[in-house]
Amino acid sequence: MCQCECVSHISRRKTSSSSSSSGKARSQAGKFVNQVGRAETPKEQRSSSDASRRSHRPPQEAATPHAPSPGSRTHHTPIPNMGSGHYFWAILYFASLCSASLANNAKINFREKEKKVLDQILGAGKYDARIRPSGINGTDGPAVVRVNIFVRSISKIDDVTMEYSVQLTFREQWTDERLKFDDIQGRLKYLTLTEANRVWMPDLFFSNEKEGHFHNIIMPNVYIRIFPNGSVLYSIRISLTLACPMNLKLYPLDRQICSLRMASYGWTTNDLVFLWKEGDPVQVVKNLHLPRFTLEKFLTDYCNSKTNTGEYSCLKVDLLFKREFSYYLIQIYIPCCMLVIVSWVSFWLDQGAVPARVSLGVTTLLTMATQTSGINASLPPVSYTKAIDVWTGVCLTFVFGALLEFALVNYASRSGSNKANMHKENMKKKRRDLEQASLDAASDLLDTDSNATFAMKPLVRHPGDPLALEKRLQCEVHMQAPKRPNCCKTWLSKFPTRQCSRSKRIDVISRITFPLVFALFNLVYWSTYLFREEEDETF
Repeated sequence: MCQCECVSHISRRKTSSSSSSSGKARSQAGKFVNQVGRAETPKEQRSSSDASRRSHRPPQEAATPHAPSPGSRTHHTPIPNMGSGHYFWAILYFASLCSASLANNAKINFREKEKKVLDQILGAGKYDARIRPSGINGTDGPAVVRVNIFVRSISKIDDVTMEYSVQLTFREQWTDERLKFDDIQGRLKYLTLTEANRVWMPDLFFSNEKEGHFHNIIMPNVYIRIFPNGSVLYSIRISLTLACPMNLKLYPLDRQICSLRMASYGWTTNDLVFLWKEGDPVQVVKNLHLPRFTLEKFLTDYCNSKTNTGEYSCLKVDLLFKREFSYYLIQIYIPCCMLVIVSWVSFWLDQGAVPARVSLGVTTLLTMATQTSGINASLPPVSYTKAIDVWTGVCLTFVFGALLEFALVNYASRSGSNKANMHKENMKKKRRDLEQASLDAASDLLDTDSNATFAMKPLVRHPGDPLALEKRLQCEVHMQAPKRPNCCKTWLSKFPTRQCSRSKRIDVISRITFPLVFALFNLVYWSTYLFREEEDETF
């Protein structure tokens, strides 16, 4: 009879409603097993007690039939021992309920459930996207929006227009209690929307933006996720061109800070507050490559602004870029040094090679001027002096000085030759005068009068005689005391002291002076600007 009841009970459960869940099935199966166990226990106890009484009866009583007493009850059918059978039917009942629940779950369409939930929370007359959410814990305070960004790429940093282009994934998250829904025992993790106008959105804008656009290939790169607790996550991929004011005093040994500012346009801090997401508010792609810069670090901060209409919440992230110096070393500094050194080749050419020295000086000067104009064309016209201006200006001065040095050498050479010619003429004239004076003296010694007597002239010369003056000077020179030798004068004494050798002296002095001065300039330049760069890095 118990078996029949179990079978009929199982058949009734199979024909019941298909909406029962697996949890209910397990609970009902447990109750059924407990009931079967409780029903089985007294029957087994009674059967065991009857068997024990029969075993303790005397043999006579067991042989003779016992007449029933008037008030006693007799059981004509024995109670069977069905403990193992009950457990078998309980397990079968539990398996049937599990299979029924699985069949019911397979029939549930969760997409239909999502549609019903969306219609329930965003239906007509149930949600107004014009009204902002309430504050924390349902208070009347400002709505709190947490922001985080993921920098995907930085395409360029333009020094002329002072701007940079960046592509990023922008995310906002806030809580709107009007969007709470039942997650169907954890099976609906979140709802996804692609239309931002269906829910309330913060009125955030980028304050230093010049231009920007969304990405719509293949589909608009935007989504909104609504979680069961009312939390809303908004994510979108955008490309922006942002203003970046630069200080180029140390260019190209400089560091630049470019900011990304985000603020509320219409909601004041009484209604809307932006906060950075806790943990990791700014993320940067690992393999970020820039053509001329390196992203050293980034800092997040707040920049609330006060205007006549109120105070508005603002967020900013500062990106610190360091300019790659290797490019400028190869493209600017080394070529300028080579041009300066080439201009020194004219010091080693003969002073008479006028076409070679002129063409070399003019060519290096024009090349240096072209290099300087090309550098300034890639930079904005600023009012202060940049580090690259100092370098190009000094290099241009050295090249121009080499050209002027040849002009000075040429002038000294020509003036020296003219003076030498004049000196030669004077010497020839004096020699002729001396020869004429000696001839006159000889004629005077041989002069005779009419009486055939010789007129003897005195052998002592007069003080005004040029020959006496020359010999006296020679005697004074030989009688002077010897002086200590000077290294510079000794080195310069290798060249003749005539006027025509001054040009050669200028070339020799320039061969040493120009390289020494240029080396001293390099020492001062690099020590100054590299030290200032380290100071800027510490700040």
